[in-house]
Order: sequence, then structure tokens, then C-alpha cells
Amino acid sequence: MFSRYKKRPEQPQAPTATAPAPQKPAIQQPLAAPKPTPTPAPKTRAASVLPPDSKEAKRRERLADIRVKLHKTLLETLNLAALEHASEADLRAEIEAICTDGLAEMGVVLNKEERRTLHQELFDEVTGLGPIEPLLRDDTVNDILINGPRQVFVERAGKLELTSVVFKDDKHLMRVIDKIVSAVGRRVDESNPYVDARLADGSRFNAMVPPIAVDGALVSIRKFKKDKLGIEELVKFGAFTEEMALYLRSAVGSHLNIVVSGGTGSGKTTTLNALSSMIADNERILTIEDTAELQLQQVHVGRMESRPANVEGKGEVSQRDCLRNALRMRPDRIIVGETRGEEVIDMLQAMNTGHDGSMTTIHANSARDAVSRLENMIAMAGIDMPLKATRSQIASAVHLVVQATRLMDGSRRMVSITEVTGMEGDIITMQEIFRFKRFGIDENGKVLGQFEPTGIRSHFSERFKQSGFELPNYIYTQTAAQ
Repeated sequence: MFSRYKKRPEQPQAPTATAPAPQKPAIQQPLAAPKPTPTPAPKTRAASVLPPDSKEAKRRERLADIRVKLHKTLLETLNLAALEHASEADLRAEIEAICTDGLAEMGVVLNKEERRTLHQELFDEVTGLGPIEPLLRDDTVNDILINGPRQVFVERAGKLELTSVVFKDDKHLMRVIDKIVSAVGRRVDESNPYVDARLADGSRFNAMVPPIAVDGALVSIRKFKKDKLGIEELVKFGAFTEEMALYLRSAVGSHLNIVVSGGTGSGKTTTLNALSSMIADNERILTIEDTAELQLQQVHVGRMESRPANVEGKGEVSQRDCLRNALRMRPDRIIVGETRGEEVIDMLQAMNTGHDGSMTTIHANSARDAVSRLENMIAMAGIDMPLKATRSQIASAVHLVVQATRLMDGSRRMVSITEVTGMEGDIITMQEIFRFKRFGIDENGKVLGQFEPTGIRSHFSERFKQSGFELPNYIYTQTAAQ
């Protein structure tokens, strides 16, 4: 056994003097009493994909109970400080050795497959995030949604499905949450019951804990895509057409200010990443986000992330603070991960004062709704500005609204590209250049439709030409069938 990873025994002398030592809770006590078999466990794990009385469910309950006991033994036995410098192979060997001893003391016999599963689960508990580690490794999973310790859902291909993954109890789930948030210097408890954070691989993490979460902690993890999707990949997946991609490339290259609009999970951040990939390498880009998600590939990128207040209510750095400071850092473009509050006025002023080509995302269901939301956010920021002046500021700052939507079949489409052309009286004028027209749903539940241009020529055609992007006329008239 790899003794350099084990804690040094420092207490063997005291028990030798006293006869009734076994009455004290020794380390081996849970393992020396194998008789209390997994009878209490089913009470805490009633919900599962499998029927609770099925043979497979009982087998999993038995393995889970054994895992909990062995995990406790590992925590009491392993020198966690030394593990930071241990190789994966050494750590796996140490865990397997301790498991072998523990199983022998419990009088438990497992087959080869059960031992392999047990070793992997314990390795995940010690080094990773326990039961959800396999889901994080699964590239087909986009989102992990946890509703208390007994329900874990995943999203695959836009569809939600319940998994067989469960936590032992509420404490087990809270231990995993604390492990995540403490790694990024944040906290979550009764006084601060919700938190935004990110995992080591960049995945977005959000948690809300009791007493706000009534039936146990609520966790959502938006997995970080290892494969960065560019415009070509999105065209291949059918998110939009080559003609729309050509138009967007011209818009980014001509330094149009772009707002990506859409609902939750519609692909706003993916679209923003794809658009930002078209920015030239010789430009200085500053990104501002609540939780860092953007994956820019350019050479000259400065990334900023907001920070919540500490336990004393001090030290908060908002997106607006970051944005104001960014204006003093000579950016060519500013990209705000999501505009949702008072930072909107600074974002619009930046777009109006020499930072053309800036981008942001916003929650809205259509291009017209996106403009209305910008108006509302300015009003909620407490800025006393006449409605006409507000709309004039928006019309001069925003050039393009790209609408992303997740359809009923789970697919994500860029359903509209709309230009903001100016003001007519008190009304912001807009014109749609491309749209996705839906026809219905086929027998498999797939949405039927096609991308089509509206036939309207771009308001920025002359600007495209001056920037070296002369678009052919056919992109405004050619329909792409799906």
C-alpha cells in the first residue's frame, strides 16, 4: 500500500491504558459491524429511473451504502494534503488498496464489474464532483439539472431526460456544491442562498440552497463546449445559411454594433462566440461577464468578470463598474456577455462613442422585444430621460439584432436578422433581412421550415462596400430550403 498518502497514526498510545476503549468511536467501528445492512438507505433514495423494488435498484442501493462507508474510511485514512502532488495512477492504486481492506473487514464480496464501478465512484468522490462526474465527462450532455439529491436530469439534443444518478442525501449534495463554489472564492449558505460560479473546465454553474430551495438544493450546470463552434460549424448544423453567414461576416467586419437576442438556452452565447470569431486579430477586445463563458480566439483579448459582495456586504464589483473601467483601457471592441441591468446605459454610450463593433446578448423573444427591453432597463436604472431621447440613443447605438430561438424539437435556429435603421417620429424603425419560416412538425416531432430572405436590401450596403465587403444581390433573394 502507498503509505506516503496515508495519515500518520498519532493516537495508538492512549487506548492501551484503558480497557473499555472499544466504546469510543474508533475509525474502524463502522466497518467492524457489517450486520446493519442497507435497510435504512431506501428511505433517502426513493426516486430513481428504476422501480424501487427491482433487482437492479436494490443492487445500486447496496453498492451506494458500501460506497458511503468506504468514502468515510478514505477521508479518515488518506492524507489529503499529500494527494495534491500525487499522480492519478498512484491515487487510484491507493484507493483500490484501501477498498480491498475495507471490503474484507465488512465481509463483502463484489464481482469484477462492481469493484471497478466502486473504485471509479470513490475516485470521483475524492478528486471530482462525485455522482455527476460521469455526466461531466459525457460529451452528449449539454446541461445537468439537479432537483434535490434524488433527481438529476440532463439535456441531450435539446431534450430533457431523467438519469439514474442520485446523491446519498442532502448533505452529500451540499458537500459537492461547497467544493465547487469554494474553489472560485465564493460561498453559499442560508445567509447567501444562491450563487453563480464556474467549474474548472469553464462550465457555468448556478445553485440555490435551502431554505429558499424547498425540496433540497437546486443546481444547474451549463457544460462548457470543448469544441468551439465557428460560423462554418453552425451553418453545417443548420443554425443558419451560408448567405446569412456571409451577411454576418460583413456586419462584424464593418464594425456594426450587434445585439444577440433570445430566451434561456437558445444559443445566445454560442452565437456571440461565433460572431466574435470573425473579429480581426489586430483589434483590442475587452470582454465583461458575470460568469466568464466567452471563448475568444484572438491574440489581444482582456477578460473581466464581476464579483459579488463578501460576507460583510463589501467588495462588490458589478458589470457596470467593469464596463466603466473598460472605457479607459483603449478597447477597439467591447463585448458584454449579457446586458441585464443598469450597465445598459454605459454599453449604449460605448457603442455611440467610438467603440463600433461592440456586441452583447439580451433576453427577449423578438427583435422588437429586444429594443423594448433596452428601453425598460434604462428606465429601471433610474435615469430620468425622455422616451424619445432614450429611443434615439438606442437607434443610433444598435445596428443589428440577431434573434436566436430554441424550437420545439430542441434544435436552435437563428430565426431572424433585423436591422435598426433609425427613427421616424417617436418610433424606432427596423427592417428584417432574413428569417426562418416554419411550416409545421413532421411525424418525428421535428420542426419543418426554411430560411428565407425578405427581399429587402441591407440598409448598411454602402458601409459594407466601404469596408471591403460587397455582398452579391442574390443573398437577399435566394431561399435556402431545409
